[in-house]
Amino acid sequence: MTETAPTRRTRLTDVPSAYADERDSGFGYVWRYWAVVVLFAAVAAERSAALGIGVRDPEGQMFRNRLAKALVFLVVIALVEAVVRARRRGWSPRQVVAVLRERWTGQRLVLVLTGLVGYHVVYLCYRNLKSWNAFNQLRDDDLLAFDKALFLGHHPAALLHTLVGEEYAAEALAVVYRSFTYVIVLALVGSLALIPHVRRAYVFLSAATWAWILGTFAYYVLPSLGPYAAAPAVFAGLRHTPITETQAEYLTERAAFLADPTMPDAFVSLGAFASLHVGFTTLVLLMARYYGLRRTTRVLAVYLALVIVSTIYFGWHYVTDDIAGVLIALTAVQLGKWTVFPPRSLSFSRREPT
Repeated sequence: MTETAPTRRTRLTDVPSAYADERDSGFGYVWRYWAVVVLFAAVAAERSAALGIGVRDPEGQMFRNRLAKALVFLVVIALVEAVVRARRRGWSPRQVVAVLRERWTGQRLVLVLTGLVGYHVVYLCYRNLKSWNAFNQLRDDDLLAFDKALFLGHHPAALLHTLVGEEYAAEALAVVYRSFTYVIVLALVGSLALIPHVRRAYVFLSAATWAWILGTFAYYVLPSLGPYAAAPAVFAGLRHTPITETQAEYLTERAAFLADPTMPDAFVSLGAFASLHVGFTTLVLLMARYYGLRRTTRVLAVYLALVIVSTIYFGWHYVTDDIAGVLIALTAVQLGKWTVFPPRSLSFSRREPT
């Protein structure tokens, strides 16, 4: 299968003369996407019933607030893109409205909004399943031993601390690590807002959905907390940053959950294997390449390297976790393509809109 990248003269955000791709090819990809969402939700429901713990959304952080933020980003990106495009036609408020109507047909609006709802349903299920993984036996000793074996008896985080220091590097890498949330939501929402053909945008949406599902599976294969919890002495010398506070908070939350899982807001956020920070950053890079964004791909390659370093530096993840994260991204992107463009009926060069 081959992928057709945009030519130099073609802009990713160009509005085609007609949005016929969904009408011509049908909406099978939407049903396939929602089948994945429903099946994963069913898994979460079954697990919830088995444990006797309801699906939770503490303070709306896992579903309600995240969906609201995504919608705000969607509106902002759509408006900015409309203003930029209207300027090329001779800017005026009427031109901005015309561009918005041309881009945001009722059909596109429904597809984008329902897609975002499905994505956040999966995220909610992922976070709850991740939380319930706290009941399983930890494998940190095995992962820590493997890391040391890879580095000839040395802890990789300790080597990084020696190489780049424990003060200024901690502040810089904390910014990199914390920026991840914004990079992911901007990339996902940006693809849904800017890519002319919704079906192609759904490749990103589907791949991201699969990444959460595969990440959940990985957590249950090797339950773990991460090096900072398994070997805290290695990270004791790091300058205090917001990362330090978050790590302490996560350990406290986990202890409270295990002490009384029935508390309404009891929730666990810890899970080391695999690193979805690395997984999702890799996924965004792969999708930028898929959409033909060469310069963005180069920038994301540098960003990915910094994310990988930060996960090890702060002890969030083992090296094995980061490797697994890359593999999850590669698998999720392929599954995302297959969900939207099934291989049994697709030749990318003939059927995929460009």
